[in-house]
Amino acid sequence: MSKQIHVDAAWKSLFHFGEELCGDRVMIKRNENSFVMVLADGLGSGVKANILSTLTSTIISEMIFEGLPLYEAVETIAATLPVCSDRDVAYSTFTILQIDYSGKARLVQYDNPLAVWIRKNQVMDMEKKEVLINDKKIYESEFTLEPDDHILFFSDGILYAGTEMQLNYNWGQKDVEEFLGAAVKDDDPARECARILLAMVNSLYDGKPYDDCTVAAVRIIPATETVVMTGPPKNKEDDDKVLSRLLHASGQKVVCGGTTSQIVARHLQTDVIPDMDTPMSDVPPKAYIRGIDLVTEGLITMQKVSLLLHHSCKDPEFYESLLLSKEKDGATCLVKVLADSSAVTFLLGLSENAGHHNLGSDVSLEAKKLVVHEIASCLEELGKIVKIEEL
Repeated sequence: MSKQIHVDAAWKSLFHFGEELCGDRVMIKRNENSFVMVLADGLGSGVKANILSTLTSTIISEMIFEGLPLYEAVETIAATLPVCSDRDVAYSTFTILQIDYSGKARLVQYDNPLAVWIRKNQVMDMEKKEVLINDKKIYESEFTLEPDDHILFFSDGILYAGTEMQLNYNWGQKDVEEFLGAAVKDDDPARECARILLAMVNSLYDGKPYDDCTVAAVRIIPATETVVMTGPPKNKEDDDKVLSRLLHASGQKVVCGGTTSQIVARHLQTDVIPDMDTPMSDVPPKAYIRGIDLVTEGLITMQKVSLLLHHSCKDPEFYESLLLSKEKDGATCLVKVLADSSAVTFLLGLSENAGHHNLGSDVSLEAKKLVVHEIASCLEELGKIVKIEEL
C-alpha cells in the first residue's frame, strides 16, 4: 500500500476536580499499515471509571491492531460492556478512529460526543450510518483524509462546561465545532489542537472541572522518510547497495560515524568538511558532505540523542522546547531531523570499528546496536514508524 500520509496524534486530559485519576483513557497504536486511536469514557469518575475506560480502550485497540475486523471488535466490546440500570447508559462509552496510510478513515462512535473533522477552517460533514450491535446504537463513518486535515474527538466533560455544577447550554456540540473551526489552523500540530480546546474548557469550568475532560486530536501530514546510515556493512561488497539505499531515500539523509562519513564521501566523490562554526558542546562536532542532510559523529552523539529522546518521552514540554531550541550541536540537530519525519529507517552496519579497538570491537558494536534500538523505541513512543536494517 502506498504511504501517502502520516498521522500526528496527541491527547490531553483535565481530571475531575478533587480526583487523582482520570476516568477517560486514550490508546494509540500504529504499524506500517494503519493507525488506531481509541477514546473511552468510563461512567462517573475516579478509580472505577479509570478501570472501565482502560479496559475498554485496551481491548478495542488490541483487537483492531491484531487484525480483527472493526465490526467484530465493536460487537465484542458492546456485548461485554454492562449498562447502568439506574441511568440506562453504558459503563464505558468509546470513539474509535482507524486510518490507513492511503488516507482512508473509519470512525466508530458510541455514546460519546460527535467527532469534529476540520479542513481549512471548515467543519466538514461526516455521513453517519447508524447500526445496532447488541441493542447498542453505534454510528459509523467512512471518509478520505488529506494533509492538514484535523480530527478531534472528546469525552462528554467537554460539553456544557460551566461552574458550580451548572450545565452551560451556551457551550454545546455546535459551539465546540464553531470554536474549533475558527481556532485550529492548518499547520497546528495535534498537541496544540488538544491544548487549545482544553484551555477553553478549563476556563469555562473556572479551573475546577466537575467531570473528566479528554481531547484526542489528530492532524494528517504528508508521509516523509528519513534514512540514517550508521556504520559500514559487515561485508564490504554490500557498500554500494547500502549507499544506494541511503541516497535514494525520499526524505532526509543522515550519516552517523567518522568511518561511515568517509565511505559516503568517497562514493559521492567529494570531501567530508568539519563544522568549525558550532560552539563546543558535550558531543563531537558535525561535518558536511554534499548531498547529505546531516553528518554527525557516531556512538557518543547517538548516546546523547537517546538521552534526549528518553527525556522527551517522559516530558512533552521538554520535547517541545527541544524542537524549538537554537542549539546546533550534532545530537540536537539529529533529534530535530528525526522528529520531523513520519518514518525512520536505520541502516545499521555491523562492521567492527577499528577506531574503538581499545574498547574491544565486540563492546563497541554491541553499544552501537543497543543505542540504535533505544532510539528506535523512543521514536515509536513518539509516534514514528521505525525500521532497523542490520547489514
